[in-house]
Amino acid sequence: MHQDPKNHSVRKIVLPSGKSIEVVRFNDETEASPTRGLHVCPSCDSDLVQPVAWSEAEGERWELVLSCPNCWWEDEGVFTQELVEALEEHLDDGLADMLDDLQRLAQSNMADQVDRFITALNGDHILPEDF
Repeated sequence: MHQDPKNHSVRKIVLPSGKSIEVVRFNDETEASPTRGLHVCPSCDSDLVQPVAWSEAEGERWELVLSCPNCWWEDEGVFTQELVEALEEHLDDGLADMLDDLQRLAQSNMADQVDRFITALNGDHILPEDF
């Protein structure tokens, strides 16, 4: 069976014995062009898929190991730079959302602590030895 030479990746691996080998991996064309974004799990449709390992492949492509924390689906494939950049943008948006949530949670906790401190002050529950 003949494989398209631009549809493969070569990785050099150094074994513990010191010998090095080259591993040639031929990729399915379907792996390189999924119909949905890389952030969407094909098993459970969760949009939380994230890369757990990555390395550069030939021809401005990336080899990624993707994992879904919702259903524990995992897959490995070689993807174009554009698909990886779209995944990175989605991950950046998710990080920004998490940081916004963290800030709101911290502010809410601080407001709650201030309210409890004011209540304790007004009730004469704060003594000099508390400090």
